[in-house]
Amino acid sequence: MAISPLAGKPAPKEILVDLARLEKEYFERRPDVHDPNQLVSFGTSGHRGSPLRGTFTEAHILAITQAICDYRREQRTDGPLYMGKDTHAVSGPAQRTALEVLAANNVETIIQKADGVTPTPVISRAILVYNRGRSQKDHLADGIVITPSHNPPEDGGFKYNPPNGGPADTDVTRWVQDRANDLLRAGNVGVKRMAFAKAIQAATTHPEDFVLPYVRDLKNIVDIDAIRDAGLKLGVDPLGGASLPYWEPINSVYGLEVAVTNPLIDPTFSFMTVDHDGKIRMDCSSPYAMARLIGLKDQYQVAFANDTDADRHGIVTPVAGLMNPNHYLAVAIQYLLTHRSQWRQEIAVGKTLVSSGMIDKVVSKHGRALLEVPVGFKWFVPGLVDGSCCFGGEESAGASFLRLDGTVWTTDKDGLIMALLAAEITARTGKDPGEHYRDLTAEFGTPYYTRIDAAATPEQKAKLQELSPDAVRESDLAGEPIIAKLTKAPGNHAPIGGLKVVAESGWFAARPSGTENIYKIYAESFKSQTHLAAIVSEAQEMVNHALDSGAR
Repeated sequence: MAISPLAGKPAPKEILVDLARLEKEYFERRPDVHDPNQLVSFGTSGHRGSPLRGTFTEAHILAITQAICDYRREQRTDGPLYMGKDTHAVSGPAQRTALEVLAANNVETIIQKADGVTPTPVISRAILVYNRGRSQKDHLADGIVITPSHNPPEDGGFKYNPPNGGPADTDVTRWVQDRANDLLRAGNVGVKRMAFAKAIQAATTHPEDFVLPYVRDLKNIVDIDAIRDAGLKLGVDPLGGASLPYWEPINSVYGLEVAVTNPLIDPTFSFMTVDHDGKIRMDCSSPYAMARLIGLKDQYQVAFANDTDADRHGIVTPVAGLMNPNHYLAVAIQYLLTHRSQWRQEIAVGKTLVSSGMIDKVVSKHGRALLEVPVGFKWFVPGLVDGSCCFGGEESAGASFLRLDGTVWTTDKDGLIMALLAAEITARTGKDPGEHYRDLTAEFGTPYYTRIDAAATPEQKAKLQELSPDAVRESDLAGEPIIAKLTKAPGNHAPIGGLKVVAESGWFAARPSGTENIYKIYAESFKSQTHLAAIVSEAQEMVNHALDSGAR
């Protein structure tokens, strides 16, 4: 992967987005409905795009919101809809557009008062709290979050969370996507809409405070008393995102002293250091984007960051610097399995199949079941809801876990609780997460992990998604016998949309990208960097051979 000369350096003025042009394009640009790239496309995290590319415009948001209103009617979901937005420049305009449609469709909509911003996990929790003890006939709630996550400043995103509070499954997103594109092709004549001035005053629109209900509930998920009593020196960089308005109330309600190292909200994100590819990206797992907080690591016992909608976490410690997300997930699971006495013994631990094998070793050590699922947080939702899965984590620094009493907290990723958990671990054990990970490597060995991109045509990507295990003819991987060839996840037998090959000391997984003509290879070795390189090299050969031999 080529590293930009700007990587890790303050963003120069010439790469900052022109906010006036961005908003003008949002309102005035009309997507080309004959270009498939400009239609509504719901990936694993909703519809994303940019006004500058004609992929995230007012026309898109009108169509998607009307489609969600139509879907709600079909499902008889008639409770309140909780709507949040992050700090990206087009998130505010998109929320206003959506509110015009929701009000015209007579949907009771709850938004943060004073035009405030709201993290993704706060919306998930609000949906679940409202729906607790209710059935379909009891007017269930659902939600919308307007965010492109950690994507660059010119991007926008629009996610729908059904009544289970988590990311919508593919049957839902396909329905919404198809309906939205039908509306878009017809010039949005089927969209109900009223003026924003009327929509914001409508009887169905309710500005409320999301902050304090979430903050006051944190004591039921994290041992905040232990954090306060330890008197830890803690720092947080919200990266200009939606978590910023939450840290002062957290300090105030619980008597903490978490220092906010960056209190700025600026839609150009001019305060960021540039990511690996020369773009501004609020990725709290990237050492380039996190350069400023890493530079402060020796000033705090633990420091942390969240991405723009606060569903991801970045953990910085004096001994480790910025922790690899896989490393922190393993530490968090190890700690939770020994410090949550009310959780049932038979409860499972969830991970995506491209997450580190260190997690498998930790879970096995504690005699717990491992729930290994395809990529996408939606796969953890059923287990979190019914309490059969205590933790769900992704290698991309997203996770959530159960309340202290073993009941559901959120069914979407929550970066705030993962940050506070790092402080709890340090307070309760006297060692920070970086030190705990060092202990795990002493016990289980050091894993070497990587993710690379390889070129693939659309036809090859389609083949990879439909591969059969029989397409892999090889019997060894980097000198070891292959013990598993997987195209379905072991935890729930759902298709992984690719391939995973496992040997005793290492594994690789290959998945096609949903947006680019590449496939992604994830690989790990518990032997050495040289062994990892051999796995990656053989992985590319195996995938190429498998694609040549054809799909099912």
